[in-house]
Amino acid sequence: MKNVILGNEVERMPDFVFRFMKFLFHIFYFFKSVKKDLERFGVKRGDVVADWGCGTGAYVKTASEMVGPDGKIFAVDVHELSIETVNRIIIKNSLTNVVPVLSDGIKADIQDNSVDIVFALDMFHMVKNTDLFLKEISRITRKEGYLFIEDGHQPRKAAREKILKSGCWQIAEEEKRYMKCTPVK
Repeated sequence: MKNVILGNEVERMPDFVFRFMKFLFHIFYFFKSVKKDLERFGVKRGDVVADWGCGTGAYVKTASEMVGPDGKIFAVDVHELSIETVNRIIIKNSLTNVVPVLSDGIKADIQDNSVDIVFALDMFHMVKNTDLFLKEISRITRKEGYLFIEDGHQPRKAAREKILKSGCWQIAEEEKRYMKCTPVK
């Protein structure tokens, strides 16, 4: 499905698919601790974190608590329903350090070199222009920052090739579920 976001045509899932995914993720995250993932990513007090492709906002509240009042969470997504969901999480939990960001699939309204940790989970396979996507994430990430990226529904080899081809990232570590990348700056 194509929509126009920030003046650009963006492919995103239909609203009914998003709502169904949200329902399934509520069940999934009832049994899975997002805190363990965030601890693996090294999220700590005072960090600035971008949850790229935040979807149903499953990581938002816990990440907000972990970075504390001096940190910040950017919840980035191309889907308006995702941004609405994050806004409801913010209001329900009185979160003052979460900023929802509607992206056009590439660009996001986040300052250059301002983010310590970016995580992009279960979404990389949907990115059409991976070079521009990875360049944008590099733009917002501090020199000493990290990107944790999940292969999504594609082979690890394909994800690895896309990351390295971009010229923006080096793969520092690989785990079963994701790759930890450092920016080439």
